[in-house]
Amino acid sequence: MHDLRWIREAPEDFDAAMARRSLSPLSSEILELDAKRRRMQTELQEMQARRNEASKEIGQKKRAGESADTLMAEVAQLKDRMAAVEEEERGVGDALDRLLAGLPNALAAEVPDGPDESANEVLRVQGDKPQFDFAPKEHFELGEGLGGLDFEAAAKLSGSRFVVIKGQVARLHRALAQFMLDLHTREHGYLEVQPPLLVRDHVLFGTGQLPKFGEDQFRTEEGYWLIPTAEVPLTNLVAEEILDQADLPLRFTAHTPCFRSEAGAAGRDTRGMLRQHQFEKVELVSITLPEQSEAEHERMTACAEEVLKRLGLHYRVVVLASGDTGFGARKTYDLEVWLPGQGAYREISSCSNTGAFQARRMKARYRPEGEKGTRFLHSLNGSGVAVGRALIAVLETYQQADGSIRVPEALQPYLGGQEHIAAS
Repeated sequence: MHDLRWIREAPEDFDAAMARRSLSPLSSEILELDAKRRRMQTELQEMQARRNEASKEIGQKKRAGESADTLMAEVAQLKDRMAAVEEEERGVGDALDRLLAGLPNALAAEVPDGPDESANEVLRVQGDKPQFDFAPKEHFELGEGLGGLDFEAAAKLSGSRFVVIKGQVARLHRALAQFMLDLHTREHGYLEVQPPLLVRDHVLFGTGQLPKFGEDQFRTEEGYWLIPTAEVPLTNLVAEEILDQADLPLRFTAHTPCFRSEAGAAGRDTRGMLRQHQFEKVELVSITLPEQSEAEHERMTACAEEVLKRLGLHYRVVVLASGDTGFGARKTYDLEVWLPGQGAYREISSCSNTGAFQARRMKARYRPEGEKGTRFLHSLNGSGVAVGRALIAVLETYQQADGSIRVPEALQPYLGGQEHIAAS
């Protein structure tokens, strides 16, 4: 959500910010609704004051034995008029809230302008691309050869964009998640959380998935939503709270299943595990002071990078352009891992600073030390990292000519010292 005071004070700046999101000027429409609501609120206050005054006069006249019919008629008219204005004011307020709720976050000044991912800027590259003396296979070929990825069985159970992971590959998948959680909790200072996987409307609204992106989610008949990422429940842990400055920052991590309808992904990545309806992630969420959020963004990104470094995976870090930055983010770094089988970089983590955007929607505040008032918190989220995509990267990076997989050294303790995964 956006600060109405900012829009009132600097409408041109607001329109310029939305123009970077490819939106037409909206400040006039917003300010017209805002002014209309404020006029009605003023009118209501004036009518209430007159109603209180008239009610007092009625009492005085009755005590004096005088007729109060005219005043009583006035009070009745005021009551009817107030009810009508209150209803109209609610309608205007709802229209204003809907308009603001559908607008994306304003981008940080340093975010590059561009229509889509083609304008993303590479910031750094880590490591060398793995070299092979044979033609590397894609993960689904390797996984099927190992008897560990079964897409046909999943299709019988659930349809497309699902997979059954079995045997040693399932064990490797589990090891990846455990390794990430241990790294983030033991070395990076994150608190492990096991949140609900089903949430209510207001929770998705708080992090920006509703109302605009409802079609991208799965909803139960009872009105619950399956979480698209643990960012949703983790960030909402501070919803409607007022935190003490001394308690910040808060850092949470969670390993959860995630559920996405992939409504806009028809025909994309239909083979393999890259784009699934159900997948697992280790998520990172930070709640910070406004003046700390930029440094926290760099820190979070470094925490996600450390996962890839310890797994020995080649990757690059890119800053997303304006046309590729998500709805709620003011700035996003993507970590793109190299997949030898595809011969391409693919996103494995996305770390975003949302500023106060989510906090306004969630009414999440903190009380600065020595001050009576409160301010909005800043929230950040990132993948630390996507477990299924990490599995893909490990399979493709560590594949051998015979189809077996070398186990990265960082994962060997989680597999009882096992160094290779071979076809059973």
